[in-house]
This record gives sequence, structure tokens and C-alpha cells, in this order.
Amino acid sequence: MEPTNNQRTVESYEVIAEEYARDTQSDNPVLASGLTQLAKTVPGAHVLEIGSGPGWDADFLDKSGLTVRRTDITQGFIDFQRNRGKEVDRLDAINDELGGPYDAVVCLHVLQHVEADDLTVVLLKVAASLRPGGRFLVSIPLGEEAGWQEGESGKQYYRALRTEDDFTATLARAGLSTEWSERSNQEDETGWLCLLAELGR
Repeated sequence: MEPTNNQRTVESYEVIAEEYARDTQSDNPVLASGLTQLAKTVPGAHVLEIGSGPGWDADFLDKSGLTVRRTDITQGFIDFQRNRGKEVDRLDAINDELGGPYDAVVCLHVLQHVEADDLTVVLLKVAASLRPGGRFLVSIPLGEEAGWQEGESGKQYYRALRTEDDFTATLARAGLSTEWSERSNQEDETGWLCLLAELGR
């Protein structure tokens, strides 16, 4: 059986996990405003992070007083975090159960690698894993095209861009409503969208 687009993307990350970790290390994560907003909204929360990568965002949340279950599908990232002394679980958000209930779920810089049919599956799982009134912090790149892109590493990654309206409508069908959002580029329909959604009570 041919690997899926998501599986092929994971294979690319396996090769560059340590390089990616070095390139993204910072005391102030790219989406620090969203992480700070989450910590203010659900102080002391028990959080599931889907796609923890090197673990920098989870470190930020730990320092903010939240308890984070770190997960990733890429073994290279799992090994990297375990070598840092962190506890991290292998989790495939498309095919595995997410557990819970959690006070919040975090999924940053991940869903662009998920195809449309699988996106609906993942969001329904997120909603099912949350307590009533739980929060979902998520980021997506904005746009309309989908396909393969080559990163600076020379590896290829499947990337599906979505409009804000389409994505928030998909969230709503899963029972999640936006309560806070921020764009990295306010002038047009490109850039990144970070949003915090609430599960209906």
C-alpha cells in the first residue's frame, strides 16, 4: 500500500528532526501570544499537545503553570524530547484515540499537513477529548491551494492551505466556536491564523 501524504510528510520530518529543533529553539515561541492567551483562559489546565515537535511550546506552557501531555507521531522528535528528559507519547491524531477528557488541546503548525477528509476526523476527535467548555488552540497557514512543497532542507512536505471562513466553519461543525484569533499578516488572506476555540457546554 502506498504511504499517505501525511505519512510521507512524517518521513521527511524524521530526517530533519534535530535540525528543525535547533532552528526553532527560542525562549519566545513564534505563537507566544496564543500560548499566553490559553494560559490566561484556562489557568492550571491539563493540556494535550498534538505534534509537540521539539517541545518548545510545551516548555512555555509548563512555565505558565499548565500540565502538558506531549505527543508526536515523528520518532525523531520523540527521541529528541526524551533526550531532554521529557516524557512524550507517540500519537497519530488521525488513527489513534486522543484520550481525555482534557481542559485544552494544543495543535500548532500541524494541521497544514492533514488532508481535508482527515481534518474533519481530527477535529471531531479533539472535540470528543475535551471537557465541556474546554479550549482548542490551533494554527493554520491561510490560502486555498494544496500540494507538495520543498523546504529549505530539500525534503518535501504536503501542505493544505485553508481560508479562515472555511476553517472556522469546519471547527463549528465539530462543536468548536472561536473566541480569540490573531493573524500573522493583517493585510491580506495569506500568512498564519492562530485561534482559540471553545467547545460548547
